[in-house]
Amino acid sequence: MTVHNLYLFDRNGVCLHYSEWHRKKQAGIPKEEEFKLMYGMLFSIRSFVSKMSPLDIRYKLHYYETPTGIKVVMNTDLGVGPIRDVLHHIYSALYVELVVKNPLCPLGQTVQSELFRSRLDSYIRSLPFFSARAG
Repeated sequence: MTVHNLYLFDRNGVCLHYSEWHRKKQAGIPKEEEFKLMYGMLFSIRSFVSKMSPLDIRYKLHYYETPTGIKVVMNTDLGVGPIRDVLHHIYSALYVELVVKNPLCPLGQTVQSELFRSRLDSYIRSLPFFSARAG
């Protein structure tokens, strides 16, 4: 089992953060366009799938939306079960604590905090379903 990637969007569709771990297939488009497609996928799964996985690539999409409109999207392989608690932890313990409460991190813009990036990476790698051999 493994984690492929993670998106963090604000309520306006701005991709605040993107990370990938064991992503075997790239979209073949610029990241900014991919972010728009992923956000649009929240409303139209067919459009996203046709751009991202034309060769029957199977994955599980996990989605968590906060009352403030922040959306956390993680793609994993099919063997990963429900991870609502993981997505909630990413939002509350990492994003809120290291970005929202940090006066040096302007809200509504791409997260530039190296501390957030490194703690997120460490957290993802510590998950029981993250496999270092999956890549």
